[in-house]
Amino acid sequence: MKTLATDSAKSRLGSRGRPEESREAILQAAIREFAREGVAGARTEAIAKAAKVNKALLYYYFRDKDALHVAALEHIFRERDAALMPILRENTPPAEKVLRYIGAFFDFLASHPEQRQMVQREIFLLPQRASVLRVVKAHMQPLFEGLLKVFREGIASGVFRPVDPMQFIPSMAAVVVHYFGSAPFMKLMTNEDPLTPEKLAARRAAVLDFISAALFQHTAVEGESK
Repeated sequence: MKTLATDSAKSRLGSRGRPEESREAILQAAIREFAREGVAGARTEAIAKAAKVNKALLYYYFRDKDALHVAALEHIFRERDAALMPILRENTPPAEKVLRYIGAFFDFLASHPEQRQMVQREIFLLPQRASVLRVVKAHMQPLFEGLLKVFREGIASGVFRPVDPMQFIPSMAAVVVHYFGSAPFMKLMTNEDPLTPEKLAARRAAVLDFISAALFQHTAVEGESK
């Protein structure tokens, strides 16, 4: 006869009894480890310990560290897609859509520090890692193409200035991303934490204002809002 203790042991996180929870715990621990140490410095022992599973279970779900690394990156991009892609699919005017997208992008980075750190590391290594390149392209290309479509619609309707989307889109992303990457430097220079809720809110507003000033034909936007 089964006992309560036996059932509990079989369903604990470190066993195969709860596969979805175990896999999620491993992925979250891996994201934190890869964000701190990179692929070369990350240790599967540390990931297993942080996930509260044994190494055998980790390797049951992921055959090696490289496979775990790719799966962790895939997990990040899926979460980012869930936050951003629906905005690009909405039936909203181009000006509103761009601002909603940038606001959501900023919010995602602000609320996922380990994820943004891991992705920032990967961007510099793309030419060296084919498996990572495939993941990034599979997720980033639809976002990029969606943004291109919004820009072309906005330019054609006269809502956007006739900018070159191939230049403006990466510049727009850089305005968001660079703030987080430069946060340690800003803290050193100002003796203030640029990642407090108040500082983040101020930066978010400044980013939206900056992009609006650089992109929008304001007479067209005003007419659109009437």
